Amino acid sequence: MTDLAVIGGGIIGLSIAWRCIQRGLSVAVYDRGGDDGAWYAAAGMLAPAGETSFGQESLTELLLESSRRWPGFAADLVEATGRELGYDRTGALDVALTSDDLAEARRLWTFRADPVPRTPTQLRDLEPALSPRIRGGAFIPDDHQVDPRRTVAALRQAVGGVVAGTPTETTTVIAAGIGTAQLTGLPIRPVKGLVLRLRGEPGVLRHVVNGYVDGRHVYLVPRADGEIVVGATQDERADATVTAGDVLELLRSATDLVPELAEMELAETVVRHRPSTPDNAPVLGRLPGDVYVAAGHHRNGILLAPITADLIADLVVTGRPDPLLAAFAPGRFA
Repeated sequence: MTDLAVIGGGIIGLSIAWRCIQRGLSVAVYDRGGDDGAWYAAAGMLAPAGETSFGQESLTELLLESSRRWPGFAADLVEATGRELGYDRTGALDVALTSDDLAEARRLWTFRADPVPRTPTQLRDLEPALSPRIRGGAFIPDDHQVDPRRTVAALRQAVGGVVAGTPTETTTVIAAGIGTAQLTGLPIRPVKGLVLRLRGEPGVLRHVVNGYVDGRHVYLVPRADGEIVVGATQDERADATVTAGDVLELLRSATDLVPELAEMELAETVVRHRPSTPDNAPVLGRLPGDVYVAAGHHRNGILLAPITADLIADLVVTGRPDPLLAAFAPGRFA
């Protein structure tokens, strides 16, 4: 008999389980162990200020705090498992193709403290593969990246794997992504997203590129092995169909920014569903009985893994909620 059951073996559930084990609990993680979670499609961008807007101050605080914890989280996990996570602190470029795109990018920079504006020439000095058509952008030094697939593999090793079946433990953490709605009744809905993976020679891009292209938004996340992740669509749908139109939209935007990508192999198309709430903020806290919930992270599951794990693990062990949890309590949807 273990002390704690964690239902859900994505990056959130595994991170909570790992931090609980480090705090002295015996933990069983219940999951099929497959790749059907949102983490499998995630690009792994760690961009805390790029995912919020005015009126989301509590979420912004949570994202920034989790970003600050990522270096320690990554170092601990590498030390515990010997696995590299693809954690990269090179930074990101915001890149705008047209004058209107640049105006929109500048408007969004007002929510951030770290953009360093760059001219088109300066941007191409940093990334020579960028199109000569770009009108401007900025360097974002505090935006980093990690490989979610490598991270989940490391976490599975760190917690000793996952098990199938029905939990028998009294104390439970529900971190089941979109499945949390069925288990708890909380308003967590699926939001469909398509992500592409291109494969070519390493070194085409060094920075994450966050692009604004004729009113469309696209991101390009390069890996050291030559893979470039291109994302992502966002649709209020529950189907898993990969449509030609969605692929075309992403590839058109990506190649408008970096024409060389047209020569790369289209290696993978992946649809997964982000677990989203009515306010697009996660649900974190205690439910009636010895049941806790950590779900509804929308686009930020990878970024929020360290802070979610620490807050929920401390709550389970001590019974005392951190003040950061107050804005994300399950009762706000009552």
